Amino acid sequence: MMEASGHAARRIANARMYAVTPQVEQGWRALLARVADEANVPLDYLPYPAPQPLEDLWSRPDLGCVFMCGFPIAQRLAPVVPLAAPIPDVAWARGRAVYRTDLIVRADSTFEELADTFGQRAGFTVPHSQSGFNAFRHHLLRHRDAARPRLYAQMVGNLVTARRVLDSVRAGAIDIGPLDAYWHLLLAQSDPASTAGIRVLESTALAPSPALVASAGTPPAELERLRAALLAAAARPWFHEYAEPLRLAGFEAVTPETYDVLLEVERAALAAGYPQPA
Repeated sequence: MMEASGHAARRIANARMYAVTPQVEQGWRALLARVADEANVPLDYLPYPAPQPLEDLWSRPDLGCVFMCGFPIAQRLAPVVPLAAPIPDVAWARGRAVYRTDLIVRADSTFEELADTFGQRAGFTVPHSQSGFNAFRHHLLRHRDAARPRLYAQMVGNLVTARRVLDSVRAGAIDIGPLDAYWHLLLAQSDPASTAGIRVLESTALAPSPALVASAGTPPAELERLRAALLAAAARPWFHEYAEPLRLAGFEAVTPETYDVLLEVERAALAAGYPQPA
């Protein structure tokens, strides 16, 4: 794709999903700039802070390397091409591009297991979120039956961001909520004070990590160069400097079909008459 001037069209990079603090966002920005240089694909980093809707970001025609949740990828919410997904540098990821959801409660609560929270107040982010909705719903599904179709006295929906879930639990506005475990890991490392006073009660099953995506209209040669640069990054001598503060072990190739398993999770809940966590 060329502009009228004859120069290659510039595309955007964004790490909003894992920009847990300004310092961490700067780390992602620097890493993605290095990847863009290696790929010889011009990328401009676009700050896109909450509460601006991620759906609008993902629908832009100029995405070059932008984080997108796997559930909307599976739902084909926007015309994108997954490039690669991050491998969290943590034991539970087992060297794969996977993540999970931490179900958090206040550290001073008396809850010892998930069932202890039933009848209390819970919350979720948005219905197109894997970590903040789909995974939470699936994790609760095994505890439902005909005699107990609702597990919580109150479910506070549309908290939108992981940060609002965290803050709501800390403030006592809800008793339990779902946090993307990689997001949680990054925040606990970069700003431990903000995660003080909470603990993880349980974690959900592993699922494919959110992907770095480009718009479907991106020239195939640029897609391949960006994908190759991401996959090769962990072997580069400069990688460790960027990766350590991001708790990043590398990147793994993904396709739209990688995320179809998340639709199976959704179908199981809908078949059970459980359209949202409740």
